[in-house]
Amino acid sequence: MLLPALVALLVMVAILLFFGGLAMPKKADAIQTRLTTYAVRPSTLEEIELQQPLYERVVRPLVTKLSRFISRRTPQSTIDQLRRDLMLAGNPNNLHVNDFLGTKGLAAVGIAVVVFLLMLASGGPPSFLILAPLACAVPGFYLPNFWLKSKITARHKEIQLALPDCLDLLTISVEAGLGFDAAMQKVADKWNNALTQEFDRVIVEVRMGKQRKEALRGMSGRCDVQDVTSFIAAVIQADQLGVSISRILGIQSEQIRMRRRQRAEKLAHEAPIKMLIPMALFMLPTIYIVILGPMVPKLFAMMGGG
Repeated sequence: MLLPALVALLVMVAILLFFGGLAMPKKADAIQTRLTTYAVRPSTLEEIELQQPLYERVVRPLVTKLSRFISRRTPQSTIDQLRRDLMLAGNPNNLHVNDFLGTKGLAAVGIAVVVFLLMLASGGPPSFLILAPLACAVPGFYLPNFWLKSKITARHKEIQLALPDCLDLLTISVEAGLGFDAAMQKVADKWNNALTQEFDRVIVEVRMGKQRKEALRGMSGRCDVQDVTSFIAAVIQADQLGVSISRILGIQSEQIRMRRRQRAEKLAHEAPIKMLIPMALFMLPTIYIVILGPMVPKLFAMMGGG
């Protein structure tokens, strides 16, 4: 009895899969889809605009208008600092200064509108309907700055963590007979992180005719990490003096690993002090409740009986 039931079940599943495959829409050919996309043009400007994503139709024009309004009222020194911060952060999401200023304005307007709607729904005083959104728009305007600072910090940490391994591979490649540019290309092909992307950019700039020392100095300015700065300074000095580059790379690798060990020891020594605050705020009150909690009913009973 079990075998016929199993055969019938398999036949039914096969039939369902067969008709399900016939009912599924066929996947369009990639070449045909691309030809259709670029060959068939919309007939009106309205259709062209509707084919754009919502971000391009609504958000992007608003960000552009806000960026123009804010950039005209922003000092040049602040714009230069934002441009440098975006460079240090690796230009996340391909943001430029105008885009970032527009994002700041959009964040301020968005938070102000949300606070206004909340105050309107809660039925607050009429004066708060204006003052509260304006007061919340100011931190909303500076909120993207904190996001940018976090991106810079994360990129610096990524570069510091990747530098010792990259220097080891550079040293091995140079000792194996490769030139310094070929060794940098080897490192760029091996990993994909913030540091190897900078090595790749240096290689591209050198191939375009820029001097190696100038390209390396530009990399030092874009990274803004002390270990990278000292490494590049040593490489440039060795290149100018004619010192063996493999020896310099070996020395730099040892020094950077020693600095990383010292930073780890420093963090380990700071850990007990940093743990005091969460222990005092969360763990000690819980311990007091567990230990002294059973005594509270007895104390109330003794006070009530007395």
